[in-house]
Amino acid sequence: MTATVTVRQAGPDDVAALISLRRAWTAEQHGTDDPDFDAQFTAWYAAESGHRVFWLAELDGTAIGMVNLVIFTRMPKPGFPAGRWGYLSNAFVLPAHRDAGAGAAMMDALLAYARAEKLVRVLLSPSQRSVPFYRRAGFYPAESLLVTSLDDDYVP
Repeated sequence: MTATVTVRQAGPDDVAALISLRRAWTAEQHGTDDPDFDAQFTAWYAAESGHRVFWLAELDGTAIGMVNLVIFTRMPKPGFPAGRWGYLSNAFVLPAHRDAGAGAAMMDALLAYARAEKLVRVLLSPSQRSVPFYRRAGFYPAESLLVTSLDDDYVP
């Protein structure tokens, strides 16, 4: 029998799973660790969870992927409701489980949530490797956005 990936919204009881996945992502990308990371992440989660929604992809009850959506509410103006939009962030699937549907399942859950919440758009800043994945999910280049970097080391 083949195991099925399930995706669900994560909550405070899932912080340890989110920490584990973030550590795995960092190890893969940077090969570094931080003994104080658990406390730092837990404090960050507490501060962010009021305007950020988290999802976990699980296989047989074990977390294999995560993604989150930061919700921004625009300032209202007379005669118009305050629009809301989302920023997709921190999408990650453990290497052994990539290209097997976990990422697509998380994307489906996130976009269904965004539609149900009537967000006007979802933005993201993809890695070069992830662009085809996001294009398959319906994302396209946002030529109307501008950005400035406040990081002196950033080279466009």
